[in-house]
Amino acid sequence: MSAKHIRPEEIERELPAAEDDGFTERQAAEEVGEGISPAAQELERVKAERDSLVDRLARLQAEFENYRKRSQREQLEFKEYAVSEAVRSLLPGLDSLDLALKNATEEHSDLLQGIELTRKQLLDALFKLGLRKIVAEGQVFDPQMHQAVEMVDTAEAPDHQILQELQPGYMLKGRLLRPAMVRVARNPNH
Repeated sequence: MSAKHIRPEEIERELPAAEDDGFTERQAAEEVGEGISPAAQELERVKAERDSLVDRLARLQAEFENYRKRSQREQLEFKEYAVSEAVRSLLPGLDSLDLALKNATEEHSDLLQGIELTRKQLLDALFKLGLRKIVAEGQVFDPQMHQAVEMVDTAEAPDHQILQELQPGYMLKGRLLRPAMVRVARNPNH
């Protein structure tokens, strides 16, 4: 007699339909005291294996999704870090252009216009990358945004008001790139 290969769906078709009352076929058979047929045992084993594989697949899919999200987040952080380092390295050049404009004389007006245009182009490119200048002069000193270089005793300004910006500060996409270097009023009357 040759052994016939029986697929799990054929076994399910041949078994009598049971009402779904929370019992498995095995539990029902044990309650009645009947032995479990080899086909039913095989079906239970295959169902358990299937459930285990489906659970494992779901876990692997969740792990892969978490990995993909983490990888995207790391790529974005690296890109933002690279942009911030590039912008930070350009700030001294911007400071030099500002200093050249501040100390320029009217003798070389064509050169002065060229420097102004170069500065504007550089600032426009940096602003497109998310660079924003920190407003300092006339503001209240904020140690998270400003770096106090000097405290000046004066009765003409409120205590902790910024009197002068010595070097501009910048934010890049909402993060401090460089604090503004400032002179701050110290009002002895307060």
